[in-house]
Amino acid sequence: MDRREFMVSAGIAGTASLLGCRGTPTPLPPGELLGASLALGHRLPAHDLAPPDSTQHVPVLIVGAGIGGLSAGWKLAKSGFADFLIVDLESEAGGNSRAGRNTISAYPWGAHYLPLPTREATAVRELLAELGVLQGDPRAVRPSYDERYLCATPQERLYRNGRWQEGLLPQSGVGASERGQYQRFADLMAAFRRQRDTLGRRAFALPMALSSRSAELLALDQLSMRDWLLAQRLDSPHLHWYVNYACRDDYGAGSSAVSAWAGIHYFACRDGEAQNAASDSVLTAPEGNAWLSNGLLRSIRERVGARLLTGALAFRVAAGSAPAAGRRIEVHLWLPDERRTLRVLTEQLIWAAPLFLVPKVFAGYPDLRVAAGSYSYAPWLVANLTLSRFPDDRAGAPPAWDNVLYDSPGLGYVVATHQHLRAWRGPTVLTYYRALDEVSPQQGREALRDAAREVWAEQILADLERPHPDIRQLTTRLDVFRNGHAMARPVPGLISGAARRRFAVDGTNLRFAHADVSGFSLFEEAQYRGVLAAERTLRRLGARFTSSLA
Repeated sequence: MDRREFMVSAGIAGTASLLGCRGTPTPLPPGELLGASLALGHRLPAHDLAPPDSTQHVPVLIVGAGIGGLSAGWKLAKSGFADFLIVDLESEAGGNSRAGRNTISAYPWGAHYLPLPTREATAVRELLAELGVLQGDPRAVRPSYDERYLCATPQERLYRNGRWQEGLLPQSGVGASERGQYQRFADLMAAFRRQRDTLGRRAFALPMALSSRSAELLALDQLSMRDWLLAQRLDSPHLHWYVNYACRDDYGAGSSAVSAWAGIHYFACRDGEAQNAASDSVLTAPEGNAWLSNGLLRSIRERVGARLLTGALAFRVAAGSAPAAGRRIEVHLWLPDERRTLRVLTEQLIWAAPLFLVPKVFAGYPDLRVAAGSYSYAPWLVANLTLSRFPDDRAGAPPAWDNVLYDSPGLGYVVATHQHLRAWRGPTVLTYYRALDEVSPQQGREALRDAAREVWAEQILADLERPHPDIRQLTTRLDVFRNGHAMARPVPGLISGAARRRFAVDGTNLRFAHADVSGFSLFEEAQYRGVLAAERTLRRLGARFTSSLA
């Protein structure tokens, strides 16, 4: 039985077939099945909700409190503009950068690191400087970073053939011919990193909006990354595994589903440097990227006070129809705790929620509804395993922060306690990631909806038993977080297509600020879209500000 069949039969059919194959297994640890607010979110389109019973006027309304929405609020607040409100369906802000915590450690429920920002990512560097993590001039070529946020070594390793190796590109048992292909691939990516167009733009920049728009480069968006590799006569199985893993890890889809433009962007867009770290270093914390979302929210509160309303479902967006609505946009919010609907009239709407919601929520706007249908979303699963101590290792290797298993259905795990500045010998938390790319996105979402926590827990423990034979006995709790629409998949044609570009325009009183506008989910992209939307909004309102993007 191959991995695809295993996932379908075990992951979707239920626990019986999977648990029955283990004889008398160790009882599964307790835990919860968590995720986005499925019951509330699935009420869209919400025709059964009560009509508005009150109206509130808000000059600027931001829907979505992920990194895009929080970044928009951050830029408004930094510019001295306080007349805005951020609303979100969930009970807390952060989106894919939320975290949990127990008595042992904080741990991520989503994104877990930020690579050293490039010089083009000026708003990211500005934020890091404000948070005290980037030290000195944020515009410097090689700034310094707070050592507490630089990932401790060893940073990453790969488990293959019963042993660990440093780095993720397979090394043992790889012949001279394949190693030659490794070098050719590295040379091609280095050439793309150096390439500039006639306007001086990098071939692949971060944020992606600063990338070259040359026809030759955009043509790469019309074929898959796998097909591009084969066109370059790169057919090394190990190289293909590595590139496929990279696409799954960042985009939630394999190299045969991701466009070559997006695949190359992954390898060619980053050139961040630091005085006190190697260029491939990353910034991280036990709670993953929640330190960034929390920092954005804290900055907003310190400048303009509380501007966040959580537990609010935006279920209708339309041109204002209430008396005296004028050119305002009308947004209906369902407040489940109060069992009522609030009408918000706003002069400027920043939509920072995922774009797949647009056809369900927007009344009118036919072009936007059609454009949103061009998007495809990756289902994703994250599990946090609380362990009484770090597990034994079959190979006897020391633990690393990022641990990847070759030919695994998962993407590996990170260690929440790895950032402690002393050797950590006590209990720990492992955060396990899995992109459900073995099946179609719809099948993956159905699996997340239908399969019990015990199914996922069994599969995760079975996977991690390969390097860690005692992990079942040491795991005291295993919580599973489901995200059916975790990230937009940059399939061929999306990046260069008209549908994506439609969401990037500056509307009269509506603009979009989610990473989906870029076509893929990265912190840098979400923050750029949020800051850009805020600056465009300030300009429309005639407010003075200093750009964070220049």
